[in-house]
Amino acid sequence: MAKILITTMKSILSGLIIGTLIILLIPSLRPALNLNIKDWIFVHASQISFSQAIKRSAPAVVNIYSITQHLTPLNQIEQRAKGLGSGVIISENGFILTNYHVIRGADIIKVGIQNGLIKTASIVGIDPLTDLAVLHINAHDLPVIPIDLELITEVGDLVLAIGNPYNLGQTITQGIVSATGRNAGLSRSNFLDLIQTDAAINDGNSGGALINSRGELVGINAANYNSLTDVQTSGISFAIPIKLAYSVMTKIINEGRVVRGFIGISGGAVEPMIAQSLNISGIAIVISSVQTDGPADQAGLAPGDIILEVNGKEFSTVLATLHYIAESKPGTEIDLTVIRDNQIIQIKVIVGELGQ
Repeated sequence: MAKILITTMKSILSGLIIGTLIILLIPSLRPALNLNIKDWIFVHASQISFSQAIKRSAPAVVNIYSITQHLTPLNQIEQRAKGLGSGVIISENGFILTNYHVIRGADIIKVGIQNGLIKTASIVGIDPLTDLAVLHINAHDLPVIPIDLELITEVGDLVLAIGNPYNLGQTITQGIVSATGRNAGLSRSNFLDLIQTDAAINDGNSGGALINSRGELVGINAANYNSLTDVQTSGISFAIPIKLAYSVMTKIINEGRVVRGFIGISGGAVEPMIAQSLNISGIAIVISSVQTDGPADQAGLAPGDIILEVNGKEFSTVLATLHYIAESKPGTEIDLTVIRDNQIIQIKVIVGELGQ
């Protein structure tokens, strides 16, 4: 019975293949069969849409309005709109993540939820070094944006930016991840690595969500290149990676502020030719300057020293090294493996606290 079934299926399949070839090779037969291949493909092909991703994430993206208050000559309080931005609901009980520059200098912060409600927000805490702020509104059962902290954002990933540009209302723009780990003087923080995308981020988008094609939050929209430099261009925008943003938010909620370690050095990666001559396999940092009376200075570090390891760990990038030091608790001791005058030495440094 099985052999008969297999033989029958082979015959049917062969007939379909032969019939298709005949129709393709003899176009005159197509009108008779009322067959238009392009129309068939159009009708039966799967529609490409990101509507499900938007439905998962967009309700959790809010509009933020910053208001200032002024005293008039008649001693009356006058309110003025100061700024416009967006934010992302991170918890059902009202915690919202946004950019610090969106609410900087505001006396009153209003949050517009997509269901039409307007709430007054309080500031839980700010972190100017990463341009992040955490707000809170008195509300419950709010829509929360999906987050996967294990997700790795890669160049070429499709992304969608959600926000309220120019107060037009919630707007979606599309792009790809153009680069990751961007800094290059784009912020005053030496350890802030940004996602670069060509999804449009305009005035009012700041603080909104950068999501992937599944609707998961991958970054907090921060700025476009025009607003950071004097160069007029398009298709270059930046977002703060969600792992960094979530870490900052957690510290603000739990501790009221972000405490970072620092040792008071500036420097960059050792050039490949120099690294090769010194038999350095990984990333090493050559110190260009040392802050006077800072932790590194007190420990005896000097310009020209090359840091190979921190607490016996090697790192893949300079930023990763700085992140590790920043995560060290102020007052703790770290052990640096250093090359000085072609000799490997160990220098212990007491970590200080980085000011804002």
